[in-house]
Amino acid sequence: MSVDTQDTAFDQIGGAARIDVLVEAFYDFIETDPAYAELRAMHAADMTPVRASLKGWLTGWLGGSRDWFAQHPGVCMMSMHRAMPIDAATAGQWTDAMKRALAQVEVDADLAEALNEVFGRMASGMRAH
Repeated sequence: MSVDTQDTAFDQIGGAARIDVLVEAFYDFIETDPAYAELRAMHAADMTPVRASLKGWLTGWLGGSRDWFAQHPGVCMMSMHRAMPIDAATAGQWTDAMKRALAQVEVDADLAEALNEVFGRMASGMRAH
């Protein structure tokens, strides 16, 4: 009987190195594809800090090191975005860019589908009302 050591989504996605590649692809799409112009405009000119933050958040959220959460006690993703004017269009741009990044990085199809579903619900929940 073998023991499956890849029991977290963090392990299944390929660890920190793959999350780095995923986040870089995601923000590269946002910074270069005109389809994401509204979403890009919501961010600072230098996206280095937001890239690092998403890497840390995804790492902990997917079951890896929880350093981001230790550095941001009590902070949730929803409250971090509350002040942003997120509407259906920008929420859709975020989920589309992430879907493309997951495909580009060749994340396992089942895991990518599950993540896309959750990210869609999260983005929808962040919309300003």
